[in-house]
Amino acid sequence: MKAPVFFHVRLRRGGGLAELTEVIERFTPVVQPLAPSAVVAQLAGSHRLFGVGPVDLAQRLRLQAAAWCGLETVVGIGSSWTVAAMASSRTQSSGVLEVTPSETAKFLGPLPVGELYGIHRTQADDLHRLGVETIGQLADLPSETVVRILGRAGRGLQEHARGVDRRVVVRGRAAQTLSVRADFARDTLDGWEVHAATLRLVTELAARLRSRGQAARSITVVVSMADRRDLSKTRALRAVSAHTDDLRLAVYGVLDGFGLQRARLRRIGLVADAVDAAQAHTQLTLDRAREARLRVEPVVDALNARFGPGTVAPAAALTGQL
Repeated sequence: MKAPVFFHVRLRRGGGLAELTEVIERFTPVVQPLAPSAVVAQLAGSHRLFGVGPVDLAQRLRLQAAAWCGLETVVGIGSSWTVAAMASSRTQSSGVLEVTPSETAKFLGPLPVGELYGIHRTQADDLHRLGVETIGQLADLPSETVVRILGRAGRGLQEHARGVDRRVVVRGRAAQTLSVRADFARDTLDGWEVHAATLRLVTELAARLRSRGQAARSITVVVSMADRRDLSKTRALRAVSAHTDDLRLAVYGVLDGFGLQRARLRRIGLVADAVDAAQAHTQLTLDRAREARLRVEPVVDALNARFGPGTVAPAAALTGQL
């Protein structure tokens, strides 16, 4: 039986996900958007239908996306969702990278374990402490050892390290997302102005989640640089939450990881992977300041709903508007 072919298509710049999805649907109906800036597709016989191989088909897709929609894309090709996603982040100048089934172990093996698609930073840290530095080392560990280190989630991660991904593309199913964005009037150095704008975005995003009866599982931070580069990283929250504090800590953690220092920024955007708020559980803590902030959130939400968004906000978020 021939191995399936997955395309993982990334936008080089934010925006245009709906348009990209429409372009890919011209090649295959099995397409699933992955907000904020990627699409995964499964191609059963599309390359035979069009009379070209997967790489040529990917180049044709990229050309149409650029010509019709002005979208710059890269495409990873693999026999599983994970392999295709890993390939799409390593396409270099060609814009397309195919990893065949026979090349999967050689491709994944030397890569740092922290770059495995879907792994969380805390999981990578646990592996590092035990001397597991590469994806190949994770793949070679006894399964029982992986489960002891990472719990039940370790089984899936080890399968991904071996190039196995049991997920299938579900046509038209996009994760529920909420997004907010701030554009700077001029290229802005990372500093108090950027942090004030970020806090305003976090506050707005958290309030919108609560107003819709939703909470976030993860937050994606997208930063557009003055040199036209985009940085994007997703961080899973420790627990599903719609509390401003929890979202703020996750976002600031991502920004610190970017190491922006004196970089000039044009835009910052946040995207929350939203689920029903019933999945969120608030635990009691001994932190009186946090408990006070949690109690005041409904009051702030009510005031902003009555008098307009931003009427009440953290002082640090207002600093950039003075």
